[in-house]
Amino acid sequence: MFCGCKLLTSLDVNDFDTSNVTNMNSMFSECRGLTSLNLSNFNTGKVTDMSMMFFCCKQLTSLDLTNFDTSNVIDMDSMFNCCSNLTSLNLSSFNTNKATRYSYMLSSVTAQVTVGSNWNVAMTESATGYEGTFIEI
Repeated sequence: MFCGCKLLTSLDVNDFDTSNVTNMNSMFSECRGLTSLNLSNFNTGKVTDMSMMFFCCKQLTSLDLTNFDTSNVIDMDSMFNCCSNLTSLNLSSFNTNKATRYSYMLSSVTAQVTVGSNWNVAMTESATGYEGTFIEI
């Protein structure tokens, strides 16, 4: 949808109706100048593919994804790959029990990542390229 919008610096998609969306692959991929992104009202309950969703959003320092429902997501490959300026990432609401694809999900991320009880431990063990620290709450 916004893939490759390299000069975009802020985006408020609060009013988007995403209740029937199943594929968010590369939605904000390569938005290299993006510093602000409001996703607080995103309905992700039917989404099965979030691969490369934030790929190379290099200027983002934070993302509030605490309202994301990821219980149906299967593909999270490279979701945050190259998001090297993130200072923290709260994924405590993520339910990754159905996820089978998560290669390079956090590659090049150095931020502390907070995960919750529905985080698939195998994802932590195979976090290829992740350079930060996992905190479980």
